[in-house]
Amino acid sequence: MNITFETIYLGLKSLRLHALRSILTSLGIVLGVAAVIVMVSIGEGNKQAALRAIESLGATNIIVRSQRPPESQDVGSQRRSFVASYGITRADERRLHEFVDVEMIVPLKTVGSEVAKGAIRTTSQTFGTTPQLQKAANLRVQEGGRYLVEEDMLRRAPVAVIGYEIAKQFFPLTDPIGEKLRIDTRVFTIVGVLEPVGLAGGTGSALVGRDLNKDVHVPMSTSRIEFGDIVVRRQAGSFSGEEVEVSEIYLTAPSTEEVVPMAEHIRQIMSVGHPGLKDIEVIVPWELLENVRRTTATMNILLTAIAAISLLVGGIGIMNIMLATVVERTREIGIRRAVGATRRDIAAQFLVETGSLSAVGGLIGIVVGVGISVGLESILQLLFKLPWLAGIADIGAGLETQVTMWSIIVSFLVASGTGLIFGIYPAIIASRQDPIVALRHD
Repeated sequence: MNITFETIYLGLKSLRLHALRSILTSLGIVLGVAAVIVMVSIGEGNKQAALRAIESLGATNIIVRSQRPPESQDVGSQRRSFVASYGITRADERRLHEFVDVEMIVPLKTVGSEVAKGAIRTTSQTFGTTPQLQKAANLRVQEGGRYLVEEDMLRRAPVAVIGYEIAKQFFPLTDPIGEKLRIDTRVFTIVGVLEPVGLAGGTGSALVGRDLNKDVHVPMSTSRIEFGDIVVRRQAGSFSGEEVEVSEIYLTAPSTEEVVPMAEHIRQIMSVGHPGLKDIEVIVPWELLENVRRTTATMNILLTAIAAISLLVGGIGIMNIMLATVVERTREIGIRRAVGATRRDIAAQFLVETGSLSAVGGLIGIVVGVGISVGLESILQLLFKLPWLAGIADIGAGLETQVTMWSIIVSFLVASGTGLIFGIYPAIIASRQDPIVALRHD
């Protein structure tokens, strides 16, 4: 036991005597471990952001959406008046109610071309819908307000629930509840404000095709009476009209196991009135959720493999320095052998040194990697304030990181193992030194 402690003491003492060289030698391990942790944390952060965005749409939801067909887009490029009719019809909605066994079927209908409050105006993202949308789309209303209720539907009430961004834009200093909002020429009373929805950008925005925080919801019965089915979009010198009976339909399946087969059944039903589904899109968040999981797992492996190259370089650096150290300490090895040290003792001392270099480098790398991961957003904000980087500031916007325990453990174990593996050969070379030749070495 004493010999073991003495061997460890001698190995650590040798590293301390050459502190700067030891630090530089372990630098490759430090950077390798830090790179692995940062790469994995970025990949994991992006994965969790994407999963949250998709799950916000409801893992058991299937969204059927009207989309403008390509031929309508071609017509729309010409500057003349026209009305394009496409998308989901009420007959489609009735077929879904009849032939699909789901918990909820919630329609949405786009209405209006402009939302205004006094002189403040914005392009309309107003939808007529039913109270069930709150549950289907996981919407939450800020305290003091409410969502649409059945009484609003029966009374065809001119009430509206507005998104978080609309409230900030139109009512920055006042409580919106009870205030009036104009949609085209119709006036609505605000009864609720939605809490911020985490789909404003990235995956979520791409899925729903808009920023949900800018939505305005009114009762479906009111929207049909006040606006009809034709939505007019005015631009300089021309206008375009769209006749869409139902813009979107949310269907909620009983369980995630039934989502995929039910989505296929819905596609078959919708294809009856829409051959090729050219003006219909069926979005299945559960399928996208599984795709994101598989894709991010592959990306994590790829990023980790790239970062692990630094560990390999660090190991080679340790091996190079330790081989040079064998030559440098040949006389010391001869003296130790002469006073009774065995080859195993010599090899153990060199392995202690390489193991300590890699282990300490791994620990420092963990601290550096976790620190960079936690403060990456702040670091990027500081960097993008520099004049020559200001133009690309949006690249790091919304970047999320999430440090994972497995990346810390795996990177440390690999770093320590790399040091030991690359230290074996120098240790064997040192242990095989002839004592007599070693003592005569200058």
